[in-house]
Amino acid sequence: MKRTFLTLSFCLSLVLGPSVEAYAQKIDTDSLLIAAIQATNKEKDYPKAIAMARHGASLAPDYLDFHLLLGRLYRFTGQADSARYFLNYVLEKSTEYEDAYTYLAGLELEESEMEAGLKVIDQAIQQFPDKGQFYRLKLALIRLDEDIRTEFDYLKTLVQRFPEDSDLRQQLINLELRLDNQRVGVNYSITAFDRDGVGPWHLVGAQFIRERRWGSIIGRVNYANRLSAGQSIDSGVQYELESYFFTGKRSYSYAGVAFSSSLVFPEQRYSYSFFQNLDKGWEWEAGLRYNSINPPEGRRNFRSIVLGGGKYIGSSWLNLRAFIQNEEEDFYPAFTLVYRYFIDSRFDFATVILGYGTSPDERPTLGQFENRVALDSYRAGVGYHRLLGNTIVAGVQATYNYQEFFPGRTQQEFEFSVTINYKF
Repeated sequence: MKRTFLTLSFCLSLVLGPSVEAYAQKIDTDSLLIAAIQATNKEKDYPKAIAMARHGASLAPDYLDFHLLLGRLYRFTGQADSARYFLNYVLEKSTEYEDAYTYLAGLELEESEMEAGLKVIDQAIQQFPDKGQFYRLKLALIRLDEDIRTEFDYLKTLVQRFPEDSDLRQQLINLELRLDNQRVGVNYSITAFDRDGVGPWHLVGAQFIRERRWGSIIGRVNYANRLSAGQSIDSGVQYELESYFFTGKRSYSYAGVAFSSSLVFPEQRYSYSFFQNLDKGWEWEAGLRYNSINPPEGRRNFRSIVLGGGKYIGSSWLNLRAFIQNEEEDFYPAFTLVYRYFIDSRFDFATVILGYGTSPDERPTLGQFENRVALDSYRAGVGYHRLLGNTIVAGVQATYNYQEFFPGRTQQEFEFSVTINYKF
């Protein structure tokens, strides 16, 4: 009986021995890989992790996770050629390793090797077309060439592919501001009132806009004519100069001056705002306004603080601005909420505007600023702007304003405006 048992045991060892040994080896290599990853991520002991990963790769040459880890480790330690060798080795053996594409493309980005990086990332996109991180890596690689037009064209394709990505939409609109172009245009607005013998008011403007990589410069001439009972009661011209200029990769400023010798406009107007773009489509604004008005009863000076915040939500943009206005010891608030839905470029959008109070940024009623700033005002407007044939930028807007014109007395105002610009 004992002899029979020994014989059976010997036969089983011959049959199962290789399998048991392989299973034991797999347990050993798995444990070794886990220990090497721990030395990498937790202990940050890269030499130790490299030694462990190399030992694991020698024990199990087909266990690609060791080679993947070695690629990461050599990247961490600044040994780019060794990192490339192991990461390329993984991809040669299997194209299913998503992380290998990410690490190798990231390495080429760090080394400013745009062509090599694009080759890797294009293979990754072909293998994993639904992984958004590869498209963002490609965008970062394209930026190495500092070709704004190429970057802009690629960003447009990304916005079309990922329309709900707020950050991409914000980047596209901000980058478009850096492209070289000029525009000349005219705008016209008419404001009607529900009181007999009041209005209408007419405002006509002509402008030239020049946009370059550093920012933009805008020159504008405005003409206003106010009617009452069919007769012109006042008219005049205003001259404006404005500029938007970039102060960093994610920030820019606005500055403007305006002058007029007519009572239908402020005599002097100075403006400044700073804008900062944040992650996930957020942005904020802080600025100052100064208006000096010289009516017959004596000069009045108004100072305003502007605070604003905005958020891109997919194809939409929501912006809230608060104006805190001061004359001597008096303070007057105003608020404006703007919603835009972008259809294509920054020139193609529908908009809704809600507001309370009178702010110094409202062109049609700026000549009445000193009379309105202390009075209640509630307004709502809608607008639509469109780029036609890649050269004509057209827009229309309608606004309703429930305005207190004297303490306790109100009027309704209806404003319609149209603007046309030629882009070249």
